[in-house]
Amino acid sequence: MINNFRDGDVIDEIFLVKNVNKGISVANNNGYLNVTLQDKTGVIEGKKWSIEDGDLEIFKTGNVIMISGQVNMYKDRLQVKILNGRITGKDVDYSDILIESPIPVEQLIEKYKYYLGSVKNNDCKEILAGVFEKYYADFINYPAAVSNHHDFYHGLIYHTVSMCSLAEVICKHYREISYDLLISGCLLHDVGKVIEFNGPVATKYTIEGNLVGHISIGAMIIDEVAKEKKIEGEVPLLLKHMILAHHGKQEYGSPVLPATREALLLSMIDEMDSKIMCLDKAYSSIEEGEFTDRIYAFENRQFYKPHKL
Repeated sequence: MINNFRDGDVIDEIFLVKNVNKGISVANNNGYLNVTLQDKTGVIEGKKWSIEDGDLEIFKTGNVIMISGQVNMYKDRLQVKILNGRITGKDVDYSDILIESPIPVEQLIEKYKYYLGSVKNNDCKEILAGVFEKYYADFINYPAAVSNHHDFYHGLIYHTVSMCSLAEVICKHYREISYDLLISGCLLHDVGKVIEFNGPVATKYTIEGNLVGHISIGAMIIDEVAKEKKIEGEVPLLLKHMILAHHGKQEYGSPVLPATREALLLSMIDEMDSKIMCLDKAYSSIEEGEFTDRIYAFENRQFYKPHKL
Protein backbone atom coordinates (compact mmCIF):
# COMPACT_ATOMS: atom_id res chain seq x y z
CA MET A 1 0.00 0.00 0.00
CA ILE A 2 1.17 3.52 -0.84
CA ASN A 3 1.33 4.69 2.77
CA ASN A 4 3.89 1.95 3.50
CA PHE A 5 6.21 2.70 0.56
CA ARG A 6 9.85 3.42 1.29
CA ASP A 7 12.71 4.63 -0.91
CA GLY A 8 14.10 1.68 -2.87
CA ASP A 9 11.05 -0.61 -2.55
CA VAL A 10 10.44 -2.92 -5.51
CA ILE A 11 6.70 -3.18 -6.08
CA ASP A 12 4.20 -5.29 -8.00
CA GLU A 13 0.79 -3.95 -6.95
CA ILE A 14 -2.66 -2.94 -8.18
CA PHE A 15 -3.53 0.75 -8.55
CA LEU A 16 -6.19 2.98 -10.01
CA VAL A 17 -4.89 5.33 -12.70
CA LYS A 18 -6.22 8.62 -11.36
CA ASN A 19 -4.64 10.81 -14.02
CA VAL A 20 -2.14 10.50 -16.88
CA ASN A 21 -0.45 12.83 -19.33
CA LYS A 22 2.32 12.55 -21.86
CA GLY A 23 5.58 14.48 -21.65
CA ILE A 24 8.65 14.92 -23.82
CA SER A 25 12.13 14.51 -22.37
CA VAL A 26 14.37 17.54 -22.93
CA ALA A 27 17.44 15.31 -22.78
CA ASN A 28 16.58 12.93 -25.65
CA ASN A 29 13.27 14.19 -27.07
CA ASN A 30 11.61 10.84 -26.25
CA GLY A 31 8.08 10.58 -24.92
CA TYR A 32 7.28 9.50 -21.37
CA LEU A 33 4.18 9.19 -19.18
CA ASN A 34 3.33 11.04 -15.97
CA VAL A 35 0.89 8.78 -14.11
CA THR A 36 -0.95 9.54 -10.86
CA LEU A 37 -1.55 6.24 -9.05
CA GLN A 38 -4.02 5.65 -6.22
CA ASP A 39 -4.96 2.97 -3.74
CA LYS A 40 -7.10 3.24 -0.62
CA THR A 41 -4.23 4.70 1.40
CA GLY A 42 -3.33 7.62 -0.86
CA VAL A 43 -1.82 8.74 -4.16
CA ILE A 44 1.68 8.74 -5.59
CA GLU A 45 3.17 10.08 -8.82
CA GLY A 46 4.74 7.64 -11.28
CA LYS A 47 6.97 7.99 -14.34
CA LYS A 48 7.22 5.57 -17.24
CA TRP A 49 10.23 6.75 -19.14
CA SER A 50 9.52 4.84 -22.34
CA ILE A 51 6.19 4.46 -24.12
CA GLU A 52 5.66 0.98 -25.55
CA ASP A 53 3.00 -0.27 -27.94
CA GLY A 54 -0.31 -0.47 -26.09
CA ASP A 55 0.77 1.71 -23.16
CA LEU A 56 -1.66 4.50 -24.00
CA GLU A 57 -4.54 2.01 -23.70
CA ILE A 58 -3.23 0.50 -20.48
CA PHE A 59 -2.28 3.76 -18.75
CA LYS A 60 -5.65 5.42 -19.18
CA THR A 61 -7.51 7.42 -16.52
CA GLY A 62 -9.96 5.15 -14.69
CA ASN A 63 -8.17 1.89 -15.49
CA VAL A 64 -7.21 -0.49 -12.70
CA ILE A 65 -3.79 -1.92 -13.49
CA MET A 66 -0.99 -4.03 -12.05
CA ILE A 67 2.20 -1.98 -11.85
CA SER A 68 5.74 -3.32 -11.62
CA GLY A 69 8.39 -0.80 -10.68
CA GLN A 70 10.58 0.78 -8.05
CA VAL A 71 9.91 3.49 -5.47
CA ASN A 72 12.45 6.33 -5.53
CA MET A 73 12.89 9.59 -3.65
CA TYR A 74 12.83 12.68 -5.89
CA LYS A 75 12.91 16.24 -4.53
CA ASP A 76 11.92 15.01 -1.05
CA ARG A 77 8.91 13.09 -2.38
CA LEU A 78 8.46 9.42 -3.20
CA GLN A 79 7.54 8.51 -6.74
CA VAL A 80 7.34 5.27 -8.72
CA LYS A 81 9.62 4.44 -11.63
CA ILE A 82 7.19 2.32 -13.66
CA LEU A 83 8.76 -0.58 -15.55
CA ASN A 84 5.52 -2.00 -16.94
CA GLY A 85 1.82 -2.19 -16.33
CA ARG A 86 -1.03 -4.47 -17.32
CA ILE A 87 -4.80 -4.38 -16.92
CA THR A 88 -5.75 -6.85 -14.18
CA GLY A 89 -8.50 -8.59 -16.13
CA LYS A 90 -10.53 -9.47 -13.04
CA ASP A 91 -13.38 -8.01 -11.04
CA VAL A 92 -12.26 -4.98 -9.08
CA ASP A 93 -12.89 -4.50 -5.38
CA TYR A 94 -13.05 -0.70 -5.29
CA SER A 95 -12.60 -0.68 -1.53
CA ASP A 96 -8.94 -1.60 -2.23
CA ILE A 97 -8.22 1.28 -4.60
CA LEU A 98 -10.51 4.16 -3.62
CA ILE A 99 -9.62 6.41 -0.70
CA GLU A 100 -12.51 5.86 1.68
CA SER A 101 -14.27 7.99 4.23
CA PRO A 102 -12.58 8.10 7.67
CA ILE A 103 -15.98 7.04 9.07
CA PRO A 104 -17.43 3.72 7.84
CA VAL A 105 -20.24 4.24 5.34
CA GLU A 106 -22.62 2.19 7.50
CA GLN A 107 -22.29 4.76 10.29
CA LEU A 108 -22.74 7.61 7.84
CA ILE A 109 -25.95 6.06 6.48
CA GLU A 110 -27.25 5.62 10.01
CA LYS A 111 -26.64 9.31 10.77
CA TYR A 112 -28.13 10.36 7.43
CA LYS A 113 -31.31 8.38 8.21
CA TYR A 114 -31.46 9.97 11.67
CA TYR A 115 -31.37 13.49 10.23
CA LEU A 116 -33.77 12.60 7.44
CA GLY A 117 -36.24 11.26 10.02
CA SER A 118 -35.81 14.25 12.32
CA VAL A 119 -37.45 16.66 9.85
CA LYS A 120 -41.13 17.17 10.77
CA ASN A 121 -42.45 19.70 8.22
CA ASN A 122 -44.49 17.74 5.71
CA ASP A 123 -43.38 19.69 2.62
CA CYS A 124 -39.73 19.31 3.58
CA LYS A 125 -40.23 15.58 4.25
CA GLU A 126 -41.92 15.05 0.89
CA ILE A 127 -39.21 16.88 -1.04
CA LEU A 128 -36.44 15.03 0.79
CA ALA A 129 -38.13 11.68 0.15
CA GLY A 130 -38.64 12.46 -3.54
CA VAL A 131 -35.04 13.58 -4.08
CA PHE A 132 -33.41 10.64 -2.33
CA GLU A 133 -35.71 8.07 -3.90
CA LYS A 134 -34.07 9.11 -7.19
CA TYR A 135 -30.48 9.73 -6.17
CA TYR A 136 -29.77 7.78 -2.97
CA ALA A 137 -27.43 5.14 -4.49
CA ASP A 138 -25.15 7.75 -6.03
CA PHE A 139 -25.45 10.07 -3.03
CA ILE A 140 -23.91 7.54 -0.64
CA ASN A 141 -21.02 6.62 -2.96
CA TYR A 142 -19.94 9.83 -4.69
CA PRO A 143 -17.17 12.12 -3.46
CA ALA A 144 -18.04 15.71 -2.59
CA ALA A 145 -15.31 17.10 -4.84
CA VAL A 146 -12.90 16.19 -7.63
CA SER A 147 -10.09 17.53 -5.44
CA ASN A 148 -9.70 19.51 -2.22
CA HIS A 149 -12.41 18.77 0.36
CA HIS A 150 -14.08 15.35 0.86
CA ASP A 151 -12.66 14.06 -2.44
CA PHE A 152 -12.96 10.40 -1.44
CA TYR A 153 -15.32 7.43 -1.69
CA HIS A 154 -18.52 8.25 0.29
CA GLY A 155 -17.27 11.83 0.63
CA LEU A 156 -20.62 13.38 -0.30
CA ILE A 157 -22.60 11.69 2.47
CA TYR A 158 -19.71 12.32 4.90
CA HIS A 159 -19.76 16.06 4.15
CA THR A 160 -23.56 16.16 4.32
CA VAL A 161 -23.80 14.36 7.67
CA SER A 162 -21.01 16.50 9.11
CA MET A 163 -22.90 19.65 8.13
CA CYS A 164 -26.11 18.31 9.67
CA SER A 165 -24.26 17.71 12.95
CA LEU A 166 -23.07 21.32 12.98
CA ALA A 167 -26.54 22.58 12.06
CA GLU A 168 -28.11 20.59 14.90
CA VAL A 169 -25.85 22.30 17.45
CA ILE A 170 -26.46 25.74 15.93
CA CYS A 171 -30.23 25.28 16.08
CA LYS A 172 -29.99 24.56 19.80
CA HIS A 173 -28.11 27.82 20.30
CA TYR A 174 -30.15 30.07 17.97
CA ARG A 175 -33.73 29.14 18.83
CA GLU A 176 -35.38 31.19 16.08
CA ILE A 177 -33.73 29.19 13.32
CA SER A 178 -35.98 26.72 11.50
CA TYR A 179 -34.48 23.31 12.25
CA ASP A 180 -36.45 21.67 9.44
CA LEU A 181 -35.28 24.16 6.82
CA LEU A 182 -31.65 24.16 7.89
CA ILE A 183 -31.36 20.36 8.16
CA SER A 184 -33.19 19.95 4.84
CA GLY A 185 -30.82 22.48 3.26
CA CYS A 186 -27.79 20.57 4.58
CA LEU A 187 -29.15 17.27 3.27
CA LEU A 188 -29.94 18.73 -0.16
CA HIS A 189 -27.27 21.37 -0.71
CA ASP A 190 -24.85 19.25 -2.79
CA VAL A 191 -27.22 16.70 -4.31
CA GLY A 192 -26.54 18.21 -7.74
CA LYS A 193 -23.06 16.67 -7.57
CA VAL A 194 -24.51 13.27 -8.48
CA ILE A 195 -25.04 14.80 -11.94
CA GLU A 196 -22.11 17.24 -11.90
CA PHE A 197 -19.64 14.33 -11.47
CA ASN A 198 -19.26 11.11 -13.46
CA GLY A 199 -18.93 8.81 -10.42
CA PRO A 200 -16.63 7.79 -7.56
CA VAL A 201 -13.88 6.26 -9.74
CA ALA A 202 -11.37 8.71 -11.29
CA THR A 203 -13.95 11.43 -10.70
CA LYS A 204 -14.25 14.22 -13.25
CA TYR A 205 -16.85 16.76 -14.33
CA THR A 206 -19.61 15.74 -16.71
CA ILE A 207 -20.77 17.96 -19.56
CA GLU A 208 -23.72 19.04 -17.37
CA GLY A 209 -21.31 19.71 -14.53
CA ASN A 210 -19.15 21.98 -16.64
CA LEU A 211 -21.99 23.80 -18.37
CA VAL A 212 -24.51 24.12 -15.52
CA GLY A 213 -22.84 23.19 -12.20
CA HIS A 214 -24.15 21.43 -9.11
CA ILE A 215 -25.74 24.53 -7.56
CA SER A 216 -28.15 25.13 -10.43
CA ILE A 217 -28.62 21.39 -10.96
CA GLY A 218 -29.60 20.99 -7.30
CA ALA A 219 -32.18 23.78 -7.52
CA MET A 220 -33.64 22.18 -10.65
CA ILE A 221 -33.90 18.81 -8.87
CA ILE A 222 -35.87 20.38 -6.01
CA ASP A 223 -38.11 22.20 -8.48
CA GLU A 224 -38.75 18.98 -10.39
CA VAL A 225 -39.64 16.99 -7.26
CA ALA A 226 -41.88 19.74 -5.88
CA LYS A 227 -43.82 19.82 -9.15
CA GLU A 228 -44.13 16.03 -9.25
CA LYS A 229 -45.53 16.01 -5.72
CA LYS A 230 -47.64 19.13 -6.36
CA ILE A 231 -46.01 20.98 -3.47
CA GLU A 232 -46.62 24.71 -3.73
CA GLY A 233 -46.00 27.67 -1.46
CA GLU A 234 -42.94 28.89 0.38
CA VAL A 235 -41.04 25.72 1.33
CA PRO A 236 -39.78 24.69 -2.15
CA LEU A 237 -38.94 28.33 -2.85
CA LEU A 238 -36.94 28.66 0.37
CA LEU A 239 -35.09 25.38 -0.25
CA LYS A 240 -34.21 26.41 -3.82
CA HIS A 241 -32.94 29.73 -2.50
CA MET A 242 -30.76 27.95 0.05
CA ILE A 243 -29.23 25.75 -2.64
CA LEU A 244 -28.63 28.68 -5.00
CA ALA A 245 -27.02 30.75 -2.23
CA HIS A 246 -25.02 28.08 -0.39
CA HIS A 247 -21.59 29.16 -1.66
CA GLY A 248 -22.20 32.49 0.04
CA LYS A 249 -20.77 34.80 -2.62
CA GLN A 250 -21.37 35.23 -6.32
CA GLU A 251 -17.64 35.07 -7.01
CA TYR A 252 -17.71 31.59 -5.39
CA GLY A 253 -20.39 30.41 -7.82
CA SER A 254 -23.67 31.26 -6.06
CA PRO A 255 -26.18 32.86 -8.46
CA VAL A 256 -27.73 34.75 -5.52
CA LEU A 257 -26.59 35.86 -2.08
CA PRO A 258 -28.13 34.39 1.10
CA ALA A 259 -31.30 36.32 1.96
CA THR A 260 -32.69 34.26 4.88
CA ARG A 261 -31.16 33.23 8.20
CA GLU A 262 -31.18 29.58 7.18
CA ALA A 263 -29.53 30.31 3.82
CA LEU A 264 -26.84 32.38 5.52
CA LEU A 265 -26.13 29.68 8.09
CA LEU A 266 -26.07 26.98 5.41
CA SER A 267 -23.38 28.87 3.49
CA MET A 268 -21.32 29.38 6.65
CA ILE A 269 -21.62 25.73 7.71
CA ASP A 270 -20.66 24.55 4.23
CA GLU A 271 -17.58 26.77 4.16
CA MET A 272 -16.54 25.73 7.66
CA ASP A 273 -16.85 22.03 7.01
CA SER A 274 -15.15 22.09 3.61
CA LYS A 275 -12.25 24.27 4.73
CA ILE A 276 -11.56 22.30 7.90
CA MET A 277 -11.46 19.14 5.80
CA CYS A 278 -8.96 20.79 3.43
CA LEU A 279 -6.80 21.74 6.39
CA ASP A 280 -7.06 18.28 7.99
CA LYS A 281 -6.04 16.74 4.67
CA ALA A 282 -2.95 18.97 4.51
CA TYR A 283 -2.09 18.26 8.16
CA SER A 284 -2.28 14.50 7.59
CA SER A 285 0.88 14.52 5.46
CA ILE A 286 3.11 16.49 7.86
CA GLU A 287 4.45 16.16 11.39
CA GLU A 288 3.79 18.44 14.35
CA GLY A 289 6.02 21.50 14.21
CA GLU A 290 5.97 21.66 10.40
CA PHE A 291 4.21 23.86 7.87
CA THR A 292 1.87 22.52 5.20
CA ASP A 293 2.37 23.09 1.51
CA ARG A 294 0.45 26.06 0.14
CA ILE A 295 -3.29 25.30 0.24
CA TYR A 296 -5.41 26.45 -2.68
CA ALA A 297 -8.58 26.75 -0.57
CA PHE A 298 -6.81 29.30 1.66
CA GLU A 299 -5.46 31.62 -1.03
CA ASN A 300 -2.31 29.45 -1.22
CA ARG A 301 -1.38 30.15 2.40
CA GLN A 302 0.67 27.72 4.48
CA PHE A 303 -0.51 26.51 7.90
CA TYR A 304 1.55 25.48 10.90
CA LYS A 305 0.75 22.20 12.69
CA PRO A 306 1.21 22.85 16.41
CA HIS A 307 2.41 20.26 18.89
CA LYS A 308 -0.44 18.74 20.89
CA LEU A 309 -0.93 20.39 24.27
